[in-house]
Amino acid sequence: MPARRKLILMAAAVAALAGAASRAENETNAPPQSAQPPAAKEPAPPPSVTVIGAREAHGVLGRDVRSPTDEDMGHIVDVIVDRAGVVRAAVIDFGGFLGVGSRKIVVDWNALHFGRVADKSDSITLELTKEQVNAAPEYKEDKPIVVLGAAGRLEPFEFEH
Repeated sequence: MPARRKLILMAAAVAALAGAASRAENETNAPPQSAQPPAAKEPAPPPSVTVIGAREAHGVLGRDVRSPTDEDMGHIVDVIVDRAGVVRAAVIDFGGFLGVGSRKIVVDWNALHFGRVADKSDSITLELTKEQVNAAPEYKEDKPIVVLGAAGRLEPFEFEH
């Protein structure tokens, strides 16, 4: 038995050496890596560019919000987008004085009217009454969002459980 074990070990050693020799031969016959040209990468396409006229668009964060009867409804502090990146709602800081007693509510984007956005002093009109906004539940980050919408326009958010 010991002779047979030695024979098996020797055969395994010879096979391992033969494999190593074969790999070494292939490596010496192959051209050096630096001699092969790198695969040509296609250049990245240029970014798309859109030019918007100064009188055509302005940011909405911080803009005052008024009711159709010109009541102060607060100001926009955030914009809510869904998973597809579609703007769905605005967060309005409503009520209070100098940040004391105010609360945030969420209104449907379609309930807002932007009028003359080029004039930063113009407010955004909210298609809701002060009573409706007062009755809206408060917005709290990382909680389900209740969106106050104009009549017949609100589509539900899709929640993932």
